[in-house]
Amino acid sequence: MARTAGSYLFNMVRGGAVGASEALPGISGGTVALIVGLYDKLIGGAGHLVSGIKRYVTDVPRGRGPERARAQFRMVDWSVLIPALIGMAVFLVGAAIVLAPLVEAYPQYAYAIFFGLVLACLWIPYTGSGSAWRPWHYLVALVFAAGAFLITGLPGANLPTHPVVVFFAAAIAICALVLPGISGSFLLLTMGLYEPTMNAVRDVDLVYLGVFALGALTGLSLFVKVLQYLLENFHHMTLVVLTGLMAGSLRALWPWQNEDRAFVTPTEVPVTVALMVLGFAVVVAAIVWERHKLAREAADARPGSVSV
Repeated sequence: MARTAGSYLFNMVRGGAVGASEALPGISGGTVALIVGLYDKLIGGAGHLVSGIKRYVTDVPRGRGPERARAQFRMVDWSVLIPALIGMAVFLVGAAIVLAPLVEAYPQYAYAIFFGLVLACLWIPYTGSGSAWRPWHYLVALVFAAGAFLITGLPGANLPTHPVVVFFAAAIAICALVLPGISGSFLLLTMGLYEPTMNAVRDVDLVYLGVFALGALTGLSLFVKVLQYLLENFHHMTLVVLTGLMAGSLRALWPWQNEDRAFVTPTEVPVTVALMVLGFAVVVAAIVWERHKLAREAADARPGSVSV
């Protein structure tokens, strides 16, 4: 299918939504990737890209040639991946400069919207496998939901900004980019490195950002292959686990909590609930639109159909 400038721009905006979410504590880039329909493309593309680089590095020096690497590279949908990655980088910087301060100024309202978004998004992995859930699937999801609930309730630490610490923190936090439900920014916040990282982005601290990028690349290269394998070989069970993680991570987005993550008495309930409903409605609209789009494409693909 021919690609148009509009399709590249659309993929850039979708990637931008994922990137922007990574600058905001509590909202997972993987969750947003599910909402905008990029998740499978990102995981599959990144997995094949990592495999291609690995085979190029190992095969070429041994005289085997780059054929196996090229085969992996051909399996990447570059028309989606490249615009999405560009959008992620641009919007991540923009969100760190513009959106993050707004979230810090109005955390209750921001978390209310994100809570509604993630709550509605549970429907995507829940129905994504195409198989019915059995009672023990719900038990597995409940176990992982409880684990995510406990993790997102942990008090924040205050790790030093030593390059080694930043490297490993980035390697851990970046895994949340491809793991729906867990926010990379939230993990940085838990480790006490969220503010230093946002300041490094705003101040263009190339040393800090270089170490962070290297750690993120290392963590992503390792984790994305694991997740790709699980999705390809244990698709239904992987989605069961992801559903549980997303459900438990709602704890981090509860609007009525203080800086120590202790629950507080609800205030400004009407406005906050309205924002929850707004976030929920946005995802429902996205799901309905995506299904309508897929149904229309399937109808156009039938023999004898006429596009209008």
